[in-house]
Amino acid sequence: MTERAPEPAPAAARRVGLVTGAASGIGRASARLLAAEGAHVTVVDVDREAGEETVRLIREARGSAEFATCDVRIGAEVEAVVGAIVDRHGRLDFAHNNAGICPVGYAVDTLPEEVWERVIAVNLTGVWLSMKHELAVMRRQRSGAIVNTSSLCGERASPLTSPYNTSKHGVIGLTREAAVDFAPLGVRVNAVLPGVVDTAMAHRIGSDEEIRAMGEATPIGRVAAPEEIAAAVVWLLSDAASYVTGHCLAVDGALGIPLPTPPITPLAG
Repeated sequence: MTERAPEPAPAAARRVGLVTGAASGIGRASARLLAAEGAHVTVVDVDREAGEETVRLIREARGSAEFATCDVRIGAEVEAVVGAIVDRHGRLDFAHNNAGICPVGYAVDTLPEEVWERVIAVNLTGVWLSMKHELAVMRRQRSGAIVNTSSLCGERASPLTSPYNTSKHGVIGLTREAAVDFAPLGVRVNAVLPGVVDTAMAHRIGSDEEIRAMGEATPIGRVAAPEEIAAAVVWLLSDAASYVTGHCLAVDGALGIPLPTPPITPLAG
């Protein structure tokens, strides 16, 4: 359930929304930036300690936030969190559905069923359940904006990550379907497709050296900071993107563009 706490400032014109997977990484950066822009953010995660740390960081910067523990795989928990937000604030203006996991190292034929089921449950079913309950509110309001976190892997393959890649392809499909269904109702649904990002999840997958090498292989020459992905999320959720829906925005330093080629000498100048 949502943890109730006094808001640090009057919120008459404050936008209200939630970020899932907001205990760390992109989700934490998104929650902090949304709060810095004046929104009231419900920080949603299964990790209470880290989620409450996100709330502390927001409030320390004079932002408005509260924590709600929720397993996005469980529809009743998602429904309860969304319901608590609406009960307290009367509306839901935005949502960033970001919760996800990424186990690696399995070929399709060696992948245990339980690993497949868990990844799909968190990364794909969790996004669907989140949208299901968020969109029910936004339908009644005839307003709202949602951003889902997919991945560059949602549009391409990478070795030994079949459940993650499959789930992220699915998030793109869900995003586009919801965008078409809800555009006539004044609700926008978009996705971000991050490339290599400097998060705890990335460092659980690869060593510091491997992460650095992936950054160097990116045309822009480095990995992204979580805040750079968050900036794209916040823009898509803002009125500045009022005519953008059904879009899957790559925030990948151009990693998804080039085909593998032999090394070439950089242009001078």
